[in-house]
Amino acid sequence: MKEYLADQIRNIGLVGHGSCGKTSLAESILFSTKAIQRLGKVDDGTTVSDHTEEETRRKISISATLLHAEHKGCKINIIDMPGFADFIGEVVAGLRVVDTALIVVDALSGPESGTEYAFDLAETYRCPAAFVVNKIEKEHVNFEATLAKLHDNISPRCLPVQIPIGEALNFKGFVDILKMKGFEYNADGSTKEVPIPADVSAKANQAREKLTEAAAEADDALLEKFFEAGELSQEELDKGLKAAIAKRVLFPVFITAATSNKGAIPLLDFAVAYFPDPTYIAETNALKDDKVVSIKLGENEPLCVFLFKTVAERHVGELSLFRIYSGHLKSGEEVFNSNKRNTEKVAQMFSLNGKERTDMPVVHAGDLGAFVKLKDARTGYTLCSRNSGIIIPPIEFPVSTIEFAAQTATKGEEDKLGAGLTALSHEDPTFHYEISPELHQTILHGQGELHLDVICKKLKANYGIEVELTQPKIAFRETITRKGEKAYRYKKQSGGRGQFGDVSIKIEPLPRGGGFEFVDAITGGVIPAKFIPSVEKGVIEAMDRGVISGNKVVDVRVTLFFGSYHTVDSSDMAFKIAGSIAFKEGAVECNPILLEPIYDLEIVVPDSHTGDVMGDMSSRRGKILGMEPAGKYQRVKAQAPLSELFKYATSLRSMTGGRGRHTQKFGHYDPVPREITDKIVAEYEKQRTEEKH
Repeated sequence: MKEYLADQIRNIGLVGHGSCGKTSLAESILFSTKAIQRLGKVDDGTTVSDHTEEETRRKISISATLLHAEHKGCKINIIDMPGFADFIGEVVAGLRVVDTALIVVDALSGPESGTEYAFDLAETYRCPAAFVVNKIEKEHVNFEATLAKLHDNISPRCLPVQIPIGEALNFKGFVDILKMKGFEYNADGSTKEVPIPADVSAKANQAREKLTEAAAEADDALLEKFFEAGELSQEELDKGLKAAIAKRVLFPVFITAATSNKGAIPLLDFAVAYFPDPTYIAETNALKDDKVVSIKLGENEPLCVFLFKTVAERHVGELSLFRIYSGHLKSGEEVFNSNKRNTEKVAQMFSLNGKERTDMPVVHAGDLGAFVKLKDARTGYTLCSRNSGIIIPPIEFPVSTIEFAAQTATKGEEDKLGAGLTALSHEDPTFHYEISPELHQTILHGQGELHLDVICKKLKANYGIEVELTQPKIAFRETITRKGEKAYRYKKQSGGRGQFGDVSIKIEPLPRGGGFEFVDAITGGVIPAKFIPSVEKGVIEAMDRGVISGNKVVDVRVTLFFGSYHTVDSSDMAFKIAGSIAFKEGAVECNPILLEPIYDLEIVVPDSHTGDVMGDMSSRRGKILGMEPAGKYQRVKAQAPLSELFKYATSLRSMTGGRGRHTQKFGHYDPVPREITDKIVAEYEKQRTEEKH
């Protein structure tokens, strides 16, 4: 493959709401540039981007897919990213390494929750953005109405560089606002120049004026010239547009009909001319010896490579997708893994089009590509020259919003399940799992039900493990609410040496979060010192088993203040049993109660849905702690019991039209209401009875 330097590269990320046409647009770009010979369709499962079994079956994008095309002497790297919120980690990773976010909008639906979230993420990364109004040829489409929604919901700086000729089913072509020329599409997707129709001429002139103003505002000298002369030369306009896009003071808007292969080439023409190349960022921050340093980005600087995604598909092998920020790299060279402090040998490098690979003997600064399986590298790692040792800050992936318990369909596959889940968590950092010894369950954490369902399908396809997802158990706690004392004598004689242990203990509650205290208050040697640790062990074992529901007892102080022993029959085991039974019987008399985990929530929702969200939170026994503005949204802070939050992410998305999102983390334990406690205790007693029989 031809080598490209940074100024010949455009790194573009396709993002937007689900089903807006991102993958179809990517397909149209590849076909129009002759990177592929046949225009695939999502519904047929024949697109280059959606190439995995799950993607073709579901007809949606699940993973960020790296693509490339060549146009007018430039290499166009494209990352086609999923639109469903369950796969937001793919978008976070992709936007981290591209230079322009190309946000696709369904012309009929207008900007949706995924549109807004993609734009917000681009803002977080300070990534220049542009918009593509796709499906412009569909019935009932009104471009001006869609543009107005972009102004209202996204930014008034969304300015069209193309406006349609013909509307909806009568769509024929577009007016190029920069050239002030009309173009109509031929059947094969090519264009022919036509006069600008009279009915759009005024709109085109108005759009041209707004673009010129935006371009002038990006440069003080241009702004002064614009005020004096009232216009800019084409050269000045080009310069201003480039600066305005790079500085995020202008978000150009394009129109396409991707499934009909209309719009890809004009879009690429603009991208080559005006989208920022990788050199628009001169330097970035990194870490070296735990100190923040500034590194220059360029071809002649020390090597710096960032791994933004790991791909591990069956029959493909493990690939590490990368962006090279500075320097250049040849196949066969050794690089330094800054995170692991060891060396990696780069055997081969590829430019990808979905699952198709093209060898890249040399990769230059600014380019994207893929390494074949590296020895010890993970998503977010930095590879560099040995003497530099720098680390690019890792990607901050969103925390999980939903959890399920996973049970293998076949017993004895627990080790195999663990290996599969570990591999999948390396591939997808927004997924993680834990094996809970307390709950005796494997808990999967992810971004939504669809996300975890896809994880399970990958487990079966790649590792031959079938799992069932169920609601996780809740780690309740027990405690006491009043003081008490209990004496217990354990005495057993069955021939030979007997067993004897006699203890008297005081049990009292501690403040919430106080844990456990054991106090040795024995005087006069009534219990030998060597047996006292055994009493404590017995108490701890009883606490671990619980006294009313089988859940661990917390926040108590146990004081051993009296007892007796037998010089022959007393033993560690006897005093351990005596301590255990004394605590269990004594705690029952101290008004034991059940505690439940309470989680702290931060919920971000549109103004129009705050009432619904707050009402729903109250129905979940939640407490609203406060609310504060967050741009066009409200940030609601609340607390709610974990037992009421199962599938909350799904409910929140449904309640808010996909615009609500939340984070949750453990806060503290609170008493369970009496009626719920009674149900849990009754269920526990029923289970114990069944186990005995």
